[in-house]
Amino acid sequence: MTLKKILIGIGGAALALTLAACGQSKTSSSQQMANSQVLNLSTTDTISTLDNSAASESVSLTALYATNEGLYRLGNHSKIENALATKTQVSKDGLTYTFNLRQDDKWSDGKPVTARDFVYSWRRTADPKTAANYAYLFNGIKNFSAIQKGKLSPNQLGVAAPSKDKLVVTLSRPVPYFKLLLAFPTFFPEQQSAVNKYGKQYGNNSQDVSNNGPFKVAGWNGTNNTWRLKKNPNYWDKKHVHLSQIKYQVVKSPSTGLNLYNQNKLDVTPLTGTQVANYQNNKGFKKFEGGSMMYLQMNQKRNKALRNVKVRQALSQIINKQALATKVLRDGSTAPKGFVSTNLSRNPKTNADFATDAYVKSGVTYNSSNAKKLWVQGMKEVGQKKLTLTLLSDDTDQAKTTTQYLQDQFEKLPGLTVHIDNVPYKNRLARSSNGNFDLVVSLWGADFADPINFLSLQESNNPTNNGKWSNKAYDKLINASQTTDANHQQARYQDLVNAEKVLMKDQGVIPLYQPSTTELWRPNVHGYVWNPAGMSKGLKSIYLTK
Repeated sequence: MTLKKILIGIGGAALALTLAACGQSKTSSSQQMANSQVLNLSTTDTISTLDNSAASESVSLTALYATNEGLYRLGNHSKIENALATKTQVSKDGLTYTFNLRQDDKWSDGKPVTARDFVYSWRRTADPKTAANYAYLFNGIKNFSAIQKGKLSPNQLGVAAPSKDKLVVTLSRPVPYFKLLLAFPTFFPEQQSAVNKYGKQYGNNSQDVSNNGPFKVAGWNGTNNTWRLKKNPNYWDKKHVHLSQIKYQVVKSPSTGLNLYNQNKLDVTPLTGTQVANYQNNKGFKKFEGGSMMYLQMNQKRNKALRNVKVRQALSQIINKQALATKVLRDGSTAPKGFVSTNLSRNPKTNADFATDAYVKSGVTYNSSNAKKLWVQGMKEVGQKKLTLTLLSDDTDQAKTTTQYLQDQFEKLPGLTVHIDNVPYKNRLARSSNGNFDLVVSLWGADFADPINFLSLQESNNPTNNGKWSNKAYDKLINASQTTDANHQQARYQDLVNAEKVLMKDQGVIPLYQPSTTELWRPNVHGYVWNPAGMSKGLKSIYLTK
């Protein structure tokens, strides 16, 4: 099982920047660029690596997205924008992608970035010896699965460089969301000479690495809690990079971050708990939703009562999810519409939110009286009058608050006793994947903005389907979206909508709440691009006004 990390943005809507004919940068007739273009940000932890192939957590991936570049970048609403690709051709069967590359991008040492740098990087990531956590995103590229199993050499991966400025990728099956993946650092190029030169030290500090993006990391020794991103003079699009520096510091406590913001030592700070209510009317308050879901898995393999659909529906309908989000957590979280989060994907024909099209009221509604009726009926069908379940979750304050609330709600069902087991994150992950639970609170953050990134989790044979829910109709719809309907946009979308409806009607999982990112931003910071999935933190276009 590949560990996923939520990539939640640091907020802010992008605003257009116009340049005056005289050359002085202005945002409007009343706003001018500040003389100092230095941004002060915080993170909850230090960078772990600057190696594209090895990175798997949000701090490192965000740094890589700012200091390197691949074929595309993500604009607002996950819009694909050309980066190193200048032209893309896709074959009618959706299996061959041909990219023409720009010739004016350079590595840190001034050497040009070429198609061969992509080939080297992708083969290195696909090599099982590299043990790249995000290598699974290559699934669908020709020969990847065989390479991962050691049956073929990484040189057999479906990627080739016919010339310095042309890259050809061959897929084993259509991947409708393939372009979205290409904006992820795992798909960025790597300079082979730098990897060879620095060896095991590659990416372990800001010196032993090669960059080709808008910024360069400076002052990071591998463990320290402060570092800088400095504007990269070799970057092909440097004229649209306005910040001279981004100064980072690790701040683990939201209260400390808020104090630093109020002292003008941070330009952005996250808010949590009561801070959200206290600052939601502040001019700099920002809230961003989408891309992640907190949900409950029910272990149908271990507990026969949980195989009963009425028992599962009762457990869902006894939970007041609106109250959990707005009265218990009070951190900007919202009640869910389904398993796939809102603000992730839209109907290609009507532009409606996927979560709205796939909404099944009974799957997320609060209905105490109906829940008790379903419970009695379900327990009678399984031949039990009493049931004891263990509820597994993390040991954070928010997790403890959530499980205490769920325990109180669940025990309103007659004959049900729930024991809480809050454990460290790593222990929860291990027990969840080993099936050592009855109920487990799980969190998913999308790696790319497509419903399949959520829905594939509940396929019968998916290793992250720890509850072992299985439904043939569901599996058939997911399969159709990846095979027969893969190249038919609307038909594929409808497959996924129908799959979500099957999941919710059968209560394969219980969506609990949709987390939100809430932060305070200095009002003179503009140009930030946030997205709900994948690389959510777009720093390239940020600028400060007076």
